[in-house]
Amino acid sequence: MTILHIDYILIGVLTVMSIAVAVMLFFNRLWVSREKKAIATSKNQIKRLDIILQTGKLHLWIYKVDKRRYCNILDTGEYSEELNPIDFAQFYDRDDFEHLRSIIFDIREGKKDSGTIRMKGTPAAEDGQRQYEVMLSILEHDKNGHPKTLLGIKRDITDKLKREQEVNQLLVRYHTVFNSALADMIYYDKDGRLSDINDKACSSFSINDRGGLILSELRIEDNPLFNTVDFKHIGTTRTTAIMRTDELEEDGYTITGAVHDGKYYYEASINSIANQDGELEGVYVSGRNVTEFVESVHRQEEGVNQLRKAYGNIQRYIHNINYSLRVSDVRLVNYYPDKYTFEISNNVNQTQLRLSQVRCIRLASPRFRKDVSILLNKLDHKLNIPVTLTIEIILHDQQNRPIWLLFNMVPVLDVNGQVERYFGMCRNMTEMVETERRLAIETKKAQETETLKQTFLTNMSYEIRTPLNTVVGFAELFEAEHDPEDEPIFVEEIKKNSNQLLELVNDILFLSRLDAKMIESNLTEVDFALFFNSCCQIGLSNVNPEVKVLIENDYDHLLVTIDLENISKIIQRACVVASALTQQGTIRCKYEYWHGELIIVIEDTGVGIETDQLPNIFNAYDRNTKLEEFGTGLDIPIIRALAHMMGGDIEAQSEKGKGTTARITIPCEATLVEKKHEE
Repeated sequence: MTILHIDYILIGVLTVMSIAVAVMLFFNRLWVSREKKAIATSKNQIKRLDIILQTGKLHLWIYKVDKRRYCNILDTGEYSEELNPIDFAQFYDRDDFEHLRSIIFDIREGKKDSGTIRMKGTPAAEDGQRQYEVMLSILEHDKNGHPKTLLGIKRDITDKLKREQEVNQLLVRYHTVFNSALADMIYYDKDGRLSDINDKACSSFSINDRGGLILSELRIEDNPLFNTVDFKHIGTTRTTAIMRTDELEEDGYTITGAVHDGKYYYEASINSIANQDGELEGVYVSGRNVTEFVESVHRQEEGVNQLRKAYGNIQRYIHNINYSLRVSDVRLVNYYPDKYTFEISNNVNQTQLRLSQVRCIRLASPRFRKDVSILLNKLDHKLNIPVTLTIEIILHDQQNRPIWLLFNMVPVLDVNGQVERYFGMCRNMTEMVETERRLAIETKKAQETETLKQTFLTNMSYEIRTPLNTVVGFAELFEAEHDPEDEPIFVEEIKKNSNQLLELVNDILFLSRLDAKMIESNLTEVDFALFFNSCCQIGLSNVNPEVKVLIENDYDHLLVTIDLENISKIIQRACVVASALTQQGTIRCKYEYWHGELIIVIEDTGVGIETDQLPNIFNAYDRNTKLEEFGTGLDIPIIRALAHMMGGDIEAQSEKGKGTTARITIPCEATLVEKKHEE
């Protein structure tokens, strides 16, 4: 039983497998048959599509949105290789291709579903540049509903456009004829014989018998207006003839139209008409008498010349105004109350700067902002008043000076007598204000100098009278009763005060000569190292014995070209001042040559000078009262004047109770510099 059962099972399985194989073979043959039919149908459809495309001169291509690639659809229905935008653009005009891309982007972004564009192809040597009409639409969407593939249908419309152009040209010719109904119209046949003429032309040339004229077969070369035209090769042209009326009358023509200066102006349009084979069919002439128009043009030209001349005068006037504004540093200003706007310009034709009210107020310096605000408030109320205001603004000029502006404005009224705006000029007053300021300063200085001079003269008068009175007083004692033993004392006092008076007068005269530049500088070559010690010793001859004198000389030889006499006076007088200020302590004198300058330093540990008096010690008219106890009091001003004359200067540093340091700098040229060697 078991074996028999297994046999039945095997037979059943084999039977089922046989049936399955038969079914598979059947469906395979059915699928192959259908595929062949589908291929045949597809080929037939492709052939039909190819016929349609060729008939309509159409070409298909697709654009893959995700890859941004173009594919041409071949005649077989297959796709060509993918082209990038650069390769695809080589077939079209660059600007047209950019327009095509903008339409593709709009479709891709959902702004439109389709689009149509006219494009020019790349110029070819055989048939020139082709014209195409391209229609774009969505061929396929992705699963999100976005455009996936775009279909482009390109149609060649070059021949169509050529035909349209030819038709348009033909229409233009006929249009010229029909629109010239009010003009002279004359038609000549291919041999140049008159075939037709309209009434307007007959009227222009005073022709009464139109039919007889046509039968006379008048030729085009018999017309003096067109006898120079080669009508067989003229094509289409416009011509203008100028004839004298007496010459036309000699040829039998009577002119009834306008005449200008005995001349007749005639304008004509000559068009040759050819058949399809290019053979001449005739010549069509349309013309008119333009003499009156020429005369009108002459009048217009004369008027234009007058206008041009007037315009030139206006331009020169404006140029002169603009030049005057630039040269005088003046600006034109306008304030519009309705707009709350302030305009500034250095040119009549254009606005240079436009400011709001807030900006105007902020540009003014803080002390003038209130005045500007009050003035603008008055202008906003449109008061019929002139405006004059000088203010300082926060800006500075190239010399870092605050800018001052002067405004002069008058109201401008409209047709109703109301204030429309305020017009005027703005002038830069910085230089004038600065000049007035400097003048005030100089005036004050002059007044101070005059006061100082008066004080100086008063002091000098007192100081001159003091020794002079002493001399006179002791001289009078000789005449009075006196003890002969006192006479040596009288003589000594007279001599002492006479010397003091002589020294004072000499210093005053010397300082006056320095101020008048009457002292000359005589440059000589000297060995300053050998000369410095003796010069200092002369100036320190009257020093207090309790004062220690140190003269430092670090040079063996120092040959310099310098004014020996004046440098001696400077050193000696500086030492005299140091001796007078120092009753105990030390006086140190030294010098050094450095980079073309001789630097002399006189230091002392004397009483010093008050800090507030230090700037005044160089002024001859404002003498330091603390220094009046020695000499004439003019030593320091003389030192400074001599230093300045020699191109140098003097500086002083002092502290009360600690001493004074004078530093004198004189420019000079050294030819030999030998310093001492340290031992």
